Parts: sequence; C-alpha cells; structure tokens
Amino acid sequence: MSDAIIENLENAVSTWNDKLKDIWLLIMQSPEDFKNGRIWKLAGNIHGALQAVGYALLVLFFLVGGVKSFAEVKKPEHALKLFVRFALAKGVITYGLELMTALFSIVQGIVNKVFITASTGFIFNSGLPSSIEDAVEDSGFIESIPIWAVTFVGSLFITILSFVMIMSVYGRFFRLYMYTAIAPVPLAAF
Repeated sequence: MSDAIIENLENAVSTWNDKLKDIWLLIMQSPEDFKNGRIWKLAGNIHGALQAVGYALLVLFFLVGGVKSFAEVKKPEHALKLFVRFALAKGVITYGLELMTALFSIVQGIVNKVFITASTGFIFNSGLPSSIEDAVEDSGFIESIPIWAVTFVGSLFITILSFVMIMSVYGRFFRLYMYTAIAPVPLAAF
C-alpha cells in the first residue's frame, strides 16, 4: 500500500512540474508562434477588418470635435492641437498591431531575462522529499488508509489546480489577442 501512496504522490508532483513547464513555455512564446500562429493570424484579420471602422469613427469624431469647438478652431493653436490628436489617433490605429507585437516582445524579453537571471529551472524538477517517503513506508496498514485518502484527494487537487492554471494562461492569451484585434474601434476615440 505504501508503494501505491508514494507512486500517487510522485505522479501528482510530476503533473505539477509538467504543467509549470507548459506555462513557462507559453509565456515565453511570441504571438506568431503560439498555436502555430493561427490565433494571431485570426486576430490580424479581425484587426484589418476593424481598421476601416476605426478610420471611419476617427473621421467622425474629428468632424464632431471640429464642429463642436468651431469658435476655438479659429485660433491656430487649437486647430493644430486638433490635427495633432487626429494624427496620433490615426497612427495608433494604423500601427496598433505592430505596437502590440513590440509590446509582447518587450514583455517576453523581460520575463525571459528574469527567468534566466533567477535560474528558476529547479521549479520544474521538484520531487517528493525523502522524509515523506520514509514516513509513508514506516506507517502500518491501518495508518496508511487515511494517508492514502489524503494523498488521493491531494493529488486530485494538484491535478485540477494545474489544469486550471494552464487554462487561465490560455484564456489570458486569447483575451490579449482579441483585445488587440478589436483595438482600432476604441482607439478611434483617442
């Protein structure tokens, strides 16, 4: 019975290590490499389609702002301010995808540098302490029943938690990519 308990604990720790490796690999991937770039290509296609909507909204907001403050636009500094805001908004809408790609590579570089500097490679190789193995092996049959139950519940919890963590990372990446895709519409109000 003690061998089954130890094997169960080792499987739980192995699952935890594997999911941590997967999460770090996901964090260190560029958007073009994530899922062979299919999601990023979809985000790029949506972004391209919504750029036209963003430009239309930008022109509309520019005209509304110009008409709304028509008396102020007569002054050259106010007209210049309005045109500078228009140019900045147009630049952000036009190059929004490239800006996000640059932001992603900057953040990935920081994460990669922190990972290498901290040399946290050991977190993927955590194992079962020998003191736990000795305590399980020294327990009798009656004492090993509650240990087995706790081990089973613990390993189930670790497995569920590791899958929840990786799904939250996938969800956040998807959310970032979709925010990037629809960015031209809210950026038109810039």
